Amino acid sequence: MLEGVSRSFGNRPILKEISLRIRRGELFGLLGPSGSGKTTLIKLITGIDAADGGRITVLGNLVPSLPLLGKIGYMAQSDALYGELTAKENLMFFGAMFELRGARLAERIGDALATVGLTQDAGKLVSRFSGGMKRRLSLAVALLHEPELLILDEPTVGIDPALRVSIWASLLALRERGTTILLTTHVMDEAERCDRIGLIRDGSLTAVGSPAALKANTGAATIEEAFIRLGGDRS
Repeated sequence: MLEGVSRSFGNRPILKEISLRIRRGELFGLLGPSGSGKTTLIKLITGIDAADGGRITVLGNLVPSLPLLGKIGYMAQSDALYGELTAKENLMFFGAMFELRGARLAERIGDALATVGLTQDAGKLVSRFSGGMKRRLSLAVALLHEPELLILDEPTVGIDPALRVSIWASLLALRERGTTILLTTHVMDEAERCDRIGLIRDGSLTAVGSPAALKANTGAATIEEAFIRLGGDRS
């Protein structure tokens, strides 16, 4: 839950009095163009950055919170992977950080690699991966410890359409099992799949609601039209 959260860099306001409640077990999307404040908001929620004002609580913990880190899976826009290690070795390293061991670690690595379509590439050095493959491995890392809250910043950028469909099927399955998912996107068809979305522009939330409700309230046929009518820009 965010209450009156603001963040500025120097004299430039990035987020302006953001208040938002994300429900347990829902798939919530932050939709907005580049530079709208989506990534900054994600960093505040994870505790990577600190707000100038307001209050943030996640899974009942006031942010920042060290114990909270083990309950969150985070996929940033930039890939934090070790190129000199294989995909499997990267997952083994991150799994150890989350105190996964033995058969349980092996099981989670197998499941995560299968989810992102990298099973056949588990033994390859990450330095030889394409940009899209690195994005997929970053998602596998975020999924590895079965977090209560999965936070994904532009998760499907650079991923081919067929795999994007597969990844979304996995996200929806996770949601059905009770995982809370927060993601940022500027892709309109991805926003349509979320339970609710927050439309963000110039650091302010212009609207929050289900895709159907936002379209109905604005008389729009698509979520893109609704976004534009609510003061947004085309992505």
